Amino acid sequence: MGQRLTGAEILLESLIAEGVDTIFGYPGGQIITVYDKMYGYSDRLKHILVRHEQGAIHAAQGYARATGRPGVVIVTSGPGATNVITGVADSMVDSTPVIVIAGQVSNAMLGTDAFQETDMVGMTGPIDKWTFQIRRPEDVAPAVAKAFHIASTGRPGPVVLDFTRDAQVGVSWFEYEKCTHIRSYALPAPADEAAIEAAAQLIDEAERPFVVFGQGVVISHAEEQLKAFLKKGGIPAASTMLGLSALPSDFPYYVGMAGMHGNVASNMMTQKCDVLIAIGMRFSDRVTGNPSRYAPNAKVIHIDVDRTEIGKIIPVEVGILGDAAEVLERLTERIRFSFHDEWAASARHYDRVEKEKVAALETKPGEGPLNMGEVVSRVAELSGRDAVIVTDVGQNQLMAARYSRFVRTRSFITSGGLGTMGFGLPAAMGAKLGVPDRQVVLFVGDGGIQMTLQELGTIMQERTAVKIVLLNNNWLGNVRQWQELFYGERYSQTRLLNPDYSLIAQAYGIRYRMVDDRAKLDGAVKEMLDSPEAYILDAHVCEMGMVYPMVPGGRRLDEILLNKDEWYRDGE
Repeated sequence: MGQRLTGAEILLESLIAEGVDTIFGYPGGQIITVYDKMYGYSDRLKHILVRHEQGAIHAAQGYARATGRPGVVIVTSGPGATNVITGVADSMVDSTPVIVIAGQVSNAMLGTDAFQETDMVGMTGPIDKWTFQIRRPEDVAPAVAKAFHIASTGRPGPVVLDFTRDAQVGVSWFEYEKCTHIRSYALPAPADEAAIEAAAQLIDEAERPFVVFGQGVVISHAEEQLKAFLKKGGIPAASTMLGLSALPSDFPYYVGMAGMHGNVASNMMTQKCDVLIAIGMRFSDRVTGNPSRYAPNAKVIHIDVDRTEIGKIIPVEVGILGDAAEVLERLTERIRFSFHDEWAASARHYDRVEKEKVAALETKPGEGPLNMGEVVSRVAELSGRDAVIVTDVGQNQLMAARYSRFVRTRSFITSGGLGTMGFGLPAAMGAKLGVPDRQVVLFVGDGGIQMTLQELGTIMQERTAVKIVLLNNNWLGNVRQWQELFYGERYSQTRLLNPDYSLIAQAYGIRYRMVDDRAKLDGAVKEMLDSPEAYILDAHVCEMGMVYPMVPGGRRLDEILLNKDEWYRDGE
């Protein structure tokens, strides 16, 4: 029967049994019993005291995305619990495994509007994979085991455990058994053989096959299987934003990122292909443009572990429910060795157009203020293209996605589906704590950094050597870009009066340097990358900078703005 422990102790022992070594959290009245018991576990569990509960869950997300292991969050009830809800929703849409343990009032007080009581079950149920209220100490270990199983299998996602005070202080026998099966939670079986054969036949018959892959490749550890599939089929491939780094940037069949601010080659080839193989992606509107006019000439093969995604947005010729690694292995065995040299080479033409009209002007302007893309590009080169890149949301995110370069997987972390400003700083902190031997660089705007700026206190306390590149333009840049292009240059509530970031850095004991001179940019970046401590590089960039190319909302992917006045359509 094991040993008799309190529910709080059972929780901590269960986390250790699941291999947890790091917890992000903030104490409070209805979780204080757990924190009291945690005092005796400091040799086995490292607790990161954040400055706000939103910082805790974003840090846990960064940790999970960098390591592939679930992030763990512990908060108190009421406002402590509600402060993590944005991160729960963000984790759900971006398939990030996170376990949230939220304190709750005693069983007798449930439903009485007691001090700091909120209905966490009712609030999080629609936006997570599983929510469970633990009311008895004997239910703690089974609940934790189920939480880890659900969060980390199938399509990963967040789980919330609402932990009442009775369950924390009560005593029960403890013996931990990991969960490997839940009757009502069915994982996909091996992919259907007929679907594999049908997909292979379509691919073999294709003249212009094209792959668009997403984060599902990273989640299923299918990077090598994807490379083998592309090489055997001679198939060019593009990534979604969350799929970035699954393939090295210089992989011969990789043609760039697809979508609204994606590469010209990726978008034009999507529209021209005759078979489109979608792998571990969900056809977000930011990837498809107008879905009714997406890949109009293509028969679509969709490979995904989540059956609800197959056919949800884009009709499919063949849907394959299964793990990407397994499906790709079986597909690679069946397809013929093929060469689509002329088709694959068409990417070079589109690359030349983009370089001439956009990339060269953005990354090597020669004169004028620093550009955002120029700063990102220099960080990529001087870091050896091997940093973990974390972003906030907005122009900083889009520029980082476009001009960062990658040599290994799990090197790009951002808030994709929810687009959560304030994500970047705590996520970068969590990523660095998860992979301390890797260089972690955050690109963040002056709007987003102020949403979770208090986490500089956590970075100071933990001595977390995050490198923060602040792309400082005194605007909410992405909203301003839309106002300029589509709202008659009516800049409503997007101009920022910013603080003196040098004084903020000084207050937190973080190294700081401002750069606005192109001649000093490389030296400033090298100094930041070489620092053994946290560092803020405050890059004063062009205030009215724009992110191009751009496919405006509602347009086809082959209707591309190269600048404010110039469209690119094939043949023009």
